[in-house]
Amino acid sequence: MAPKTGADAAGVPAETQMLLLEKRGNGAEDAGYALMLPALHGDFRASLQGSPENELQFCFESGDPDVQTKDAVDAVFVNSGDNPFKLIKESIKVLSKIKGTFSHIESKETPANLDWFGWCTWDAFYKAVNPVGIEEGLQRFAERLVDLKENDKFRGEACKNLGDLVKKIKETHGVKYVYAWHALLGYWGGVCTSSDVMEKYNPKLVYPVQSPGDVANLRDVAMDSLEKYGVGIIDPEKIYEFYNDQHSYLSSVGVDGVKVDVQNVMETLGHGFGGRVALTRKYQHALEESIARNFKGNNLICCMSHSSDHIYSALKSAVARASEDFMPREPTLQTLHIANVAFNSLLLGEIFIPDWDMFQSKHETAEFHGAARALSGGGVYVSDKPGVHDFNVLKKLVLPDGSILRASLLKIWNLNNLSAAVGVFNCQGAGNWTWLVEEISHVPTAVNITGQLSPSDVESLEEIAGDDWNGETAVYAFNSCSLSRLQKHQSLELSLVTMTCEIYTISPIQKHSFLHQVYGGAVRFAPLGLLNMFNSGGALDSITGTVDSSATTVQIKCRGPGRLGAYSSARPALCRVDAHEVEFSHSDDGLLAFDLSDGSSHSSLWNIEILYTAS
Repeated sequence: MAPKTGADAAGVPAETQMLLLEKRGNGAEDAGYALMLPALHGDFRASLQGSPENELQFCFESGDPDVQTKDAVDAVFVNSGDNPFKLIKESIKVLSKIKGTFSHIESKETPANLDWFGWCTWDAFYKAVNPVGIEEGLQRFAERLVDLKENDKFRGEACKNLGDLVKKIKETHGVKYVYAWHALLGYWGGVCTSSDVMEKYNPKLVYPVQSPGDVANLRDVAMDSLEKYGVGIIDPEKIYEFYNDQHSYLSSVGVDGVKVDVQNVMETLGHGFGGRVALTRKYQHALEESIARNFKGNNLICCMSHSSDHIYSALKSAVARASEDFMPREPTLQTLHIANVAFNSLLLGEIFIPDWDMFQSKHETAEFHGAARALSGGGVYVSDKPGVHDFNVLKKLVLPDGSILRASLLKIWNLNNLSAAVGVFNCQGAGNWTWLVEEISHVPTAVNITGQLSPSDVESLEEIAGDDWNGETAVYAFNSCSLSRLQKHQSLELSLVTMTCEIYTISPIQKHSFLHQVYGGAVRFAPLGLLNMFNSGGALDSITGTVDSSATTVQIKCRGPGRLGAYSSARPALCRVDAHEVEFSHSDDGLLAFDLSDGSSHSSLWNIEILYTAS
């Protein structure tokens, strides 16, 4: 799934699954929006497309010539509003209640592993993955690794069995979660229909049929191969038994969850099974039930699952890959990856926690990808080869105990408990924006872009600012280490070259009630978080204050270690960390900063006290 913009109906590509229309007035305040969501209805699914006559059409299909209808009364959901973010959220919630076939992300259980740093073996080893390589990779990471996805094909190599390997890496390296990979149909080409083990699942060889919409946007070599050689599909009436057998074994040997890939193949296999929607729903619900029975914490990552068949059949699935793969050897796809996921998250982020895929820390684009993952609200994991790491990048993402500072769900901007974060990425000039059927070479070019950043870019800043907020903010730039004060509708100028980025922490400046007795109530304060981390504000848990006859104390609970920063309009008398006084700096721009030593963990917090005395 990839985004596209335009100004006419003819430009709407085939297989469009969300259309957001903007009606522009005299200014931003006069803009209005209409949202169109082609949905599922019975055994049919809809998609939008433009026509050469500049008409907007919807395509209604079952994927099975034997499943037909003359009615399409609930094919497209249409809604309107003056705020595009709220419009999408509210529309998905309403649609989920109307259809009852999927759930909004707010009602789903979030897998606990998302709060911990992870390592994926795919780009590190590809098909050569083996126990020895995994052990070597973990030794290089020490105790930083928390999420490992492996293929069970190498059971018995350099270890007694899969359970022996899982036990060893958990006990030796402190790994908290181990995930295994498998395809929705078992493997890339399904299951072997002649296998004695598979016989009880009634498998048969079928040949995928791609719809005109599929091939209109991209000709997939892998899918073309499956069309030629066939796919071993399991009897839909036996699919729960298949998943349960597989997952109960994995769970018994210590595996904590699964990443289920190649889900897109289902949209080509509807013929003879009642259509693609019915088949997908049968498989998806069987998968979710097996996950719930065999693993704790809804530990499932869906992958290659962007068709509306999957999106609107996800009752429990809470995490889904939101883009094409991270491809370290393709320089023209690095910026496209970031832009693609950010836009896709507008839709997918209301149903799943978007998974941005792994990246490599020792790569020319590592800072670019790492910053995006820090703000994504999803998991953070790399696919480094053993010993090939850049810990300067990783330390901006991961705390020493292996946990990460995970924000909420990305909507271009993002929110933490006490502040917001905005990532600005220059994705121009490094690749073709549109996926083309025919291959056209592209020469990357460096493009310098100048733009503006404003606190008003964060749609829901008022939600964390409180009732007494007057619109003033402290804005801290991660890379330039600069602090600015801006009213909500003010802006600052920035300039970025291709494949560079800047992350801004935006914290509402408060004239807290507990500071009113200090300096005649003139002290203004805004916590920023750990200045050495991409998502600085993710370290902050809460802020309160106390007042007595001698001093007013700002109390902050936060995670560490690192350099804690805040905006303070006045220099405090002293700062304490867990009751111990620490040295601090306070610059002319109001930046207050001091160091937090190693000691806190994911489950414990530093108690910070900043004392002000009346002059």
